[in-house]
Amino acid sequence: MSDELLFCIPLEDPSGDWETAPELLSALEVEFSSNFDRETGAVRHTVYTSSREAADAECARLRTVLPVWRELGVELRMGEVFPLRKAEWAEAWKRYFHPVEISERLMVRPAWRDEAPRPGQRVLTINPGMSFGTGQHATTLFCLRQIDRLAAPGRSLLDAGCGSGILAIAAGLLGYGRIDAFDFDPEAVAAAGENIRLNGLSDRIVPELGNAADWRAGGGRYDVVCANLLGHLLIAFRFNIAGWVAPGGHLVLAGILERDFPKVGAAYAELGLTEVERFTDREWTGGVFRS
Repeated sequence: MSDELLFCIPLEDPSGDWETAPELLSALEVEFSSNFDRETGAVRHTVYTSSREAADAECARLRTVLPVWRELGVELRMGEVFPLRKAEWAEAWKRYFHPVEISERLMVRPAWRDEAPRPGQRVLTINPGMSFGTGQHATTLFCLRQIDRLAAPGRSLLDAGCGSGILAIAAGLLGYGRIDAFDFDPEAVAAAGENIRLNGLSDRIVPELGNAADWRAGGGRYDVVCANLLGHLLIAFRFNIAGWVAPGGHLVLAGILERDFPKVGAAYAELGLTEVERFTDREWTGGVFRS
């Protein structure tokens, strides 16, 4: 990203809905923040890009998806692109992130907060920067809870599409053995590496640059695979993704709109995986499959 300027796309949300639009924007894997004006009741979202060219490309993508979102009851009004100094953004977005209790064993806490954990609770320190993954989005929260539920000493885990590295770090804190992570975005890999360092796990987890289309597990298959990707990617790369799971292992799929989940589930059922759990939070659905 530019050291000086970000190029921002403002989106006005007249519905006053704090929840749905941010989740849809997260699914696009764009960097954004949300703001609620207590005096007027207005909700605004701002998408951030690194260049004017990138902003123009995101505007074109938003023009394509906004009519689709309107059918879901989310109507966003897109304004003109404007520049913003990166230093101004860096402090503004922090107010929207707060600690999240995943379970009795795990709390996710932004690096700038100091809330004390409960007795016996491990603290996962996260500094997301401009990478997706703070533990507050429904899909990330679902994956974190499955990692906690499936934790056992020595189990191996793959975090596919690692973003901020939050899932891999959770596995490290909860006692997993071999942990691998990758993302297609170099900035996400860098952010994940920094967060791994913050949690004292650099000697165990080294995030890599890669993508679900052709990434290969160097050390064999995994007991738990978390693929927090969009539904169409989960279907397109299902043969590779299913191949990462060890016999008897678990595949955690998330990032799926509820309406798309039947297609995703059917695609993996055809490969011999059995759905053992499903969870829906508003329009998002995640599933756990057994190899």
